[in-house]
Amino acid sequence: MSSPPPRPVELRPRPTDALLAAALFACSFPGSAITFPGQEPAVPWWPGVLLAAVASAALVPRRTRPRRTVLVTLGCAVAASALGYLLTVLLLAPLMLALYSLAAATDRRTANTFTFVAVVLLIGTGLLAGPPGEPLVLKLVGPAAWLLLPTSLGTVNRLRAAYLDAVRARAEHAERTREEEARRRVTEERMRIARDLHDVVAHHLVLANLQAGAVARQLPARPQDAARLTAELAGTTASALRELKATVGLLRQDGDDHTDRHTDTHTDRHTVRAMTPAPGLAQLPQLAASFRGAGLEVTVSTEGEPRPLTAGADLTAYRIVQEALTNVTKHAAVGTADVRLVYADDRLALSVTDDGGKRPAAVGGGGYGLIGMRERARSAGGRVRTGHRPDGGFEVVTELPLQGGTTNESHPA
Repeated sequence: MSSPPPRPVELRPRPTDALLAAALFACSFPGSAITFPGQEPAVPWWPGVLLAAVASAALVPRRTRPRRTVLVTLGCAVAASALGYLLTVLLLAPLMLALYSLAAATDRRTANTFTFVAVVLLIGTGLLAGPPGEPLVLKLVGPAAWLLLPTSLGTVNRLRAAYLDAVRARAEHAERTREEEARRRVTEERMRIARDLHDVVAHHLVLANLQAGAVARQLPARPQDAARLTAELAGTTASALRELKATVGLLRQDGDDHTDRHTDTHTDRHTVRAMTPAPGLAQLPQLAASFRGAGLEVTVSTEGEPRPLTAGADLTAYRIVQEALTNVTKHAAVGTADVRLVYADDRLALSVTDDGGKRPAAVGGGGYGLIGMRERARSAGGRVRTGHRPDGGFEVVTELPLQGGTTNESHPA
């Protein structure tokens, strides 16, 4: 199992590093005078003090140069052992701190290599030039135990710090992911509202424009028909205002109110959660009747046994039919259009056709209306195909998944 990457070391020593070096020198000073009970010092005290001072001074840059610090302190410890000093924990304290710092700042292999070399050198030097009368077990076990301990502690500290860094990084990543998901959902909601606004405005304004033109034409000669068309025009504008109010009302909801006041959270995420019921295929007869005032007769036919759609797919089907019929009214010089619903297996095939002539290229290949149709169909797990019919006219064919169907993946439009 590979060890985590080493933590970055600091760029300059801390003021406490000098104080710690001074404290270790104070401990190493009496260590140079320690001998076995009943024995006189075999060497003078001052070389040990000098080596302790050099080793302690090398600890100051231990955070920025841990390898160099280990080499200097190890050289001082080997020299002290070669001179015949008893290697106690006081004399080895600078080397122990250097090995701890190396293990905490580098990888496990580097720390273990330096520690193994230090143990071998100190044991070998002690066996060759150690103080006379020192038990063999102390020459073998003492240096190994005192040097392995700080290396182990430094490795544990490094692994713990790496674990905490990984936990912190995961938490930050999760927070960023939540924020990105929230922004994505806000963007999708804005696009959905924009499509609703386009559908509502385009549909009702086209009908209102046609009805107003018919009123202007028939008012002088046929005042009764003009009065009827005026009433239908008033109904069209009132319906437009209601739908616009319901759609724009979504933009005025804050996050808490939106969650508390709309309980349709178990349905498709594209379901309209306005305070008024969302339209669906059940309102197709009323939708077809609304085009009668604009001079378009719409025939609705159904094949197969009707089955329920998800709330999002039901709204999508209604909006696609609404947009397709609006395009027929705007761009096709015909008086009839056919809406056909075919229920088969796990999908609903929905088509809107007319017998009009050639449409402008922009109508057949682009425009916000057709783009909105494709986006709506993809969001509900379906697809849309639009184009001119071989025998004339234009068609919009949509496939949407039925509720509880087995095919719910998105298809390219």
